[in-house]
Amino acid sequence: MQESHLARPPGRTARVPKYYRVKQQVLEMTRALPPGAAMPAERLLAVRLGTSRTTVRQALQELVAEGRLDRVQGRGTFVAQPKLYRTLDLTSHTEDMRAQGLTPASRVLDVGEIPADAKLSGLLGIAAGERVLRIERLRLAGGDPMAIETTHLSVRRFPGLRGSLDTHPSLYTALAEVYGVRLAEADETIETCLSTPREAQLLATDVGLPMLLLSRHSRDAGGTPVEWVRSVYRGSRYKFVAALRRPAG
Repeated sequence: MQESHLARPPGRTARVPKYYRVKQQVLEMTRALPPGAAMPAERLLAVRLGTSRTTVRQALQELVAEGRLDRVQGRGTFVAQPKLYRTLDLTSHTEDMRAQGLTPASRVLDVGEIPADAKLSGLLGIAAGERVLRIERLRLAGGDPMAIETTHLSVRRFPGLRGSLDTHPSLYTALAEVYGVRLAEADETIETCLSTPREAQLLATDVGLPMLLLSRHSRDAGGTPVEWVRSVYRGSRYKFVAALRRPAG
């Protein structure tokens, strides 16, 4: 038996907040603009729509969070570009971007060695306190920042890897050609997070916007851990694609 207090009185409609109506008006405006087109400033939108800048700002924030608009730090708000995809396979950033006709690039932010804590020692199959090579890179596509990727590998297993990065086109190429190690399997998790001030600056977006957080734990054909990677992707520019198959039986 249903509780009577859960039922809405017949004929009564839900109240629509003002910002939601403004949001729909702004969304309608974007349909007449090409991807990448600049949106009017908040002040002009408020005048055009007959509302306050606070209401406009709330509407824009929701549209940015939904990926319909893209906010670029220091430049303004733009109609979102079609989202790039990343396959949930053992492919690299370079392979994924080239498959979509974009020019991939990477900028090394930091390379250094750190001692393995309890988490890293378990993930990399090494003793606590052993040296771990930490490589932080900014991933770009077509010149635009897309993700911050931080990779962790055992120094003992891959001696001299830091130098090999300068002479090979990618980390995976260096692992294969210098050390004879190829990735065979990985566990990957996807979560959401909000951008920190540093992440927002590197990814040219605003602090506190939704990001996609990926963690990948890769192993070789023998099941030995190779790397643990933490990546922060711009939520407004990415979607993830996986091929699903029904189990046999």
